[in-house]
Amino acid sequence: MRSLMRLFRSEPSEAQPLYDAAVARAREPDWYVAGEVPDTMDGRFCMLATILSLLDVRLERGSGAARRASVGIAECFVADMDSHMREAGIGDPVMGKKVGKLVGALGGRVGAWRRAIDGEESWQAVTARSVYRDQVPNADAADYVERRLREYWTALESSTDEALVAGVLP
Repeated sequence: MRSLMRLFRSEPSEAQPLYDAAVARAREPDWYVAGEVPDTMDGRFCMLATILSLLDVRLERGSGAARRASVGIAECFVADMDSHMREAGIGDPVMGKKVGKLVGALGGRVGAWRRAIDGEESWQAVTARSVYRDQVPNADAADYVERRLREYWTALESSTDEALVAGVLP
């Protein structure tokens, strides 16, 4: 019976500390105050998905361990979204579809940030879509968020794979 229970219980991910650090970064008050990101479920999701997207792009450009951590944070994201939806009272019949939409939204952001980092799309445009869903409150707030995201990316680029895999976010 004990082995059967283990079959249905997921083991904690090695990427959980890194995921938790990304969540903490996305919850920093300045995003919502100076950056005027809406402090709503949707706004918090957009901020988390943006932070995770930049982290994912960095990890996918790293070593094998970094790329494995990228998969791990995706798994942590799915588990976290599933948990939040269950807490909100969303039941099993629609859970997969809703989590799938959130994973798709994250994947779309990863692609957009990849293009911005590679110079194929402007950081300003990707920030507006990724963080504000094109409903930018004002130019100063958007400029603030874009500047902070660029600083975050620069710090990610300077971080070692080992530090990131260990859950140390710059």
